[in-house]
Amino acid sequence: MAIEGIEIIKAASYLGAGIAMGLGAIGPGVGEGMAAAKACEAIGKNPEEAGLLTRTMLVGQAVTESTGIYALVVALLLLFVV
Repeated sequence: MAIEGIEIIKAASYLGAGIAMGLGAIGPGVGEGMAAAKACEAIGKNPEEAGLLTRTMLVGQAVTESTGIYALVVALLLLFVV
């Protein structure tokens, strides 16, 4: 039983989707963690500005999460289109 071209392409797309999602989730995870940590530090130093700091942190995390969503889209394209 020989492995033919279409099976190699499917295996490569599955592998590529896994790598894309795995590497694409590391950046947003680290970035959001660092943003939350710095926001906690800032709130600890200046509790009066907690509302403004929280809003700014959430907007920054939403922008950071878009990178993970792009990785998910690429992974889904590799799984279902290729």
